[in-house]
Amino acid sequence: MSFLRSRPFSALFLVLLLALLGWIWQERVALWAFPDIISAYTAKEYCSCRYVMNNEARYCHSYVKQWLPTSRFVDDASSKRVTVSGMGRSNSAVWMGERQGCRLQ
Repeated sequence: MSFLRSRPFSALFLVLLLALLGWIWQERVALWAFPDIISAYTAKEYCSCRYVMNNEARYCHSYVKQWLPTSRFVDDASSKRVTVSGMGRSNSAVWMGERQGCRLQ
């Protein structure tokens, strides 16, 4: 009890830290999947924008731009395949056809 009276801000910080760690532990599966979502979303949406909707590459880049940056972006126009890397994960999307659109690989 003397710790609470002598250092109330430290005690509050410790309680908040424990609450944050508890939340992280409870959401660990979703947090582990998050890095994959960034590159997968970007690849799939860019592929759809570029090859399904037939928009220009410049427009599609601005359309899929996110707050978190990607580290590598490859648009292979000959095979209509888009590969995006970000947050240590890499995903590809390929155009399957006019009726199927783009699919993650």
